[in-house]
Amino acid sequence: MTNVTSTRLPDYSLAIDTSAGTTVALLSLGSVVAEVNYLEPMTHSERIGSAIQNVLKQGRVSPRDIYQVVVGRGPGPFTGLRVGLAAAKFFAIGAKAKLVGVCSLDAIAYSYYLANPDQSLPLLVTTDARRKEVFWALYTGITEGVPSRVEGPSVNKPEFLSDHLKDQKHVVCELPITASALGQVAYYQALTDTGTSKDSSPLYLREPDAVPGKAKKVSG
Repeated sequence: MTNVTSTRLPDYSLAIDTSAGTTVALLSLGSVVAEVNYLEPMTHSERIGSAIQNVLKQGRVSPRDIYQVVVGRGPGPFTGLRVGLAAAKFFAIGAKAKLVGVCSLDAIAYSYYLANPDQSLPLLVTTDARRKEVFWALYTGITEGVPSRVEGPSVNKPEFLSDHLKDQKHVVCELPITASALGQVAYYQALTDTGTSKDSSPLYLREPDAVPGKAKKVSG
């Protein structure tokens, strides 16, 4: 008897991103079942637990039904980004689910190309990095659902980007990050020869805003 390897993709995926706001989505074979989006950039810890419970309830599935957890790796501010990464990691451990990582800017590019399939100019995706800087990445299109990133992710001041791309025609995209797009990028990556990435490490790109102060010298 010939052994046939199953090519069935995971039935249910949970996608989580806190690199900007808080966004969580439940997907089934790439189709969005439920999604919760909070645009506030400062309420990740308060929102993440209820958002996960909400999408699972809407989809009428339990944690044990989740085969794969997709987490946005950023780039993003240290404090917010680590909330989603920790939630995704612990959920995956508890549900015995596979954990995969996706660059959050790839999800924005996916949303843009979904709405603008005929766009031929390079696409510059940016998000607020604070400190008068932006996180950014440059894309040249989308192939079978996967955005083609050719530069970045990086963090720079807008003036640098203006000079860096001054001789190159391009369009700029500042759409919000959605977990549904994140999950769909992971779905299409799974169909490629390279597959999804097991790297779920954060893309901080710079030191955290808050750092421990220097210890005071004690005399005596």
